[in-house]
Amino acid sequence: MSTVSDFAALESSIAPYLLRPDRTPKHQPGTYQPPYPSFSARFDERVGAVVMAYLGVQARDPADPALSRSLDDLRRRLAGEHAPDYWDRASYVDAAGFTNVISIAYWTDKAEFSAWFAADGESWACAERAGDGLGYFAELVWPTIERFETIFSANDRVEGVAGASQSMSGMIEEHAYWGSMRDRLPLAQTAPLYSSGAPKLVAEGPVRTVVLPQNACLIRSGQDLTDCGEVERDAYLGEVEPSLRAGMDFLRDAGRAIGCFDNRYLTVLDDNDQPTQRTFGMSWWRDLAALEDWAASHPTHVKIFGVAMRHLSSFGPDTRLRLYHEVSVPSAVEQRFVYVGCHDATGMLRAAL
Repeated sequence: MSTVSDFAALESSIAPYLLRPDRTPKHQPGTYQPPYPSFSARFDERVGAVVMAYLGVQARDPADPALSRSLDDLRRRLAGEHAPDYWDRASYVDAAGFTNVISIAYWTDKAEFSAWFAADGESWACAERAGDGLGYFAELVWPTIERFETIFSANDRVEGVAGASQSMSGMIEEHAYWGSMRDRLPLAQTAPLYSSGAPKLVAEGPVRTVVLPQNACLIRSGQDLTDCGEVERDAYLGEVEPSLRAGMDFLRDAGRAIGCFDNRYLTVLDDNDQPTQRTFGMSWWRDLAALEDWAASHPTHVKIFGVAMRHLSSFGPDTRLRLYHEVSVPSAVEQRFVYVGCHDATGMLRAAL
């Protein structure tokens, strides 16, 4: 893995064509030296927005044959015409005991997504699905390129939205200090990204649709143990993961009080839908400020951060643990959440009911 000394110069996480001359980051360029390397995904300048489609299926019994059939069907759809630039699949068991499997697909061409959705996706969470024993949801966001940011601890393997990117940046400057997440977000150069309003629910028969307020915030934050040796893996699973899981459970069960609409802690699945050594938390927040407040001062995240830093310090340059996140702040007209046959605590339903 790279070290900071490997890099002659730092660059901004924000792509050059998106940088504003009047931006006011926490640290002026050239005045701050991060303690370890991090990188951001770079997209072609022609990409105006990225579609992020979270296509989920929910089952009370994980062995239900209908679940496997639905997942196989969706895999075929995602491999067909107008396929996404990248997609992956992950699963989790929610607080009600239901198994949820989410296929997360990314398109850098909204017209291609629209064509795929009209042909293959619109029927995923539709009224005709009701009553077949499974729940279906399509959580769709399409933030403009100015409305999301990414960070990776290594630049030789992609996760999430970076799978749809053109390349990775060099060593970035805006990281390893409180406030750096906002400094990496292009639109935050000129806008405070305040939230406004409340989640709205519209029900049409069995189909329930939720629209979140302006500037609600999504984070997907993951960790990859694939390359870790036995010693590092055991240390992570024994010391870091329990604190991470406790924090994820807190956000799931009690996060509404601090502005977290919903939280999931997922395991990435391989091409055969078997669990891997990659996990991530995925949560929706009232706004970026609510996420920042939890990250900076809430006891659950303070503990996660502390044990993670001890782990990284202990293994130093020999660590093989990979970390990343992507944060999106879509406008009110850049998102829609559709649910059919799902229980009331699924996704954004719990925020609107």
